[in-house]
Amino acid sequence: MARSIQSWFLAIRIIRDRSQRKLWLCQDSYVDKIIKKFHLEFVEPAHTPVQTEELVPYEGTATPQDVYAYQQKVGSLQYTTTITRPDLARTTSKLSEFLQNPSPQHHGAVNQAISYLQKTRTLAIEYSAGTNSQQVFVCASDAAFADDTVTRRSTERYLFKLFGGAIDWHSTKQKTVTTSSTEAELRALAHAAKETIWWKRFFQSIGLDPGHEPSILCDNQQTIGLLTKDTARLTTKLRHIDIHHHWMRQEVQAKRIQIDWIPTTEMPADGLTKALPRQKHENFVRQLGLVDIRDRLEKL
Repeated sequence: MARSIQSWFLAIRIIRDRSQRKLWLCQDSYVDKIIKKFHLEFVEPAHTPVQTEELVPYEGTATPQDVYAYQQKVGSLQYTTTITRPDLARTTSKLSEFLQNPSPQHHGAVNQAISYLQKTRTLAIEYSAGTNSQQVFVCASDAAFADDTVTRRSTERYLFKLFGGAIDWHSTKQKTVTTSSTEAELRALAHAAKETIWWKRFFQSIGLDPGHEPSILCDNQQTIGLLTKDTARLTTKLRHIDIHHHWMRQEVQAKRIQIDWIPTTEMPADGLTKALPRQKHENFVRQLGLVDIRDRLEKL
């Protein structure tokens, strides 16, 4: 049996097993480095990246030293989040909101995120040629309506997977306030649709054929109905939402974009908008295509 081949690129461990037709991306060495940098070796490992209670702005004033330390920790988290750890995307996005004036609560939250990273440092994105032929390229879009209690803006996210592993993900607050969950979902879908079109063009440029037309997974049936039914009509006074609605209907009706319903419990992008309890977070990690390669690393 052929042995796994290992290489490195920008602190990313790349492992390929040609016999199994699989590839893994992991940043375990980088995680060990930041743990030592911030002297968190003896912090109790966390099972989730953030507590379920909401983080709020600090009413006091942080010292320049506290601000600098906090920014360094969040910046270190962002590198892993951007490259191989989509399970921390929502957490890092939320922590980034307090870069200018972090409170002791925020420092505790970023330390928990890093300790979670330490506990799960051998998690890796797995890409497999054995992926279901109808799920080679998958996109999921979701939104959490008015979940920010301070601004009442909604959080939106999208997730793209190729051969079972995540290749593109995003979690952010919407720039404007929407007045219903349908409007929030519609705005999120429009952004995901634009990314889907970009990926289709990219695949064409490199000669990659997924073997099926890409579709966007959505767990809001009312929003899907607005885009697929001939008589559906959205009533809104928000001009930008109305424009998104008409553009999405145009693309769906022309069959350039396909929208499919998926139950919320199976939505792979669910954990990109809100903090999850341990059991749901572990399920979210599996849905992302992250696997623990500890045993494989020990054999290298």
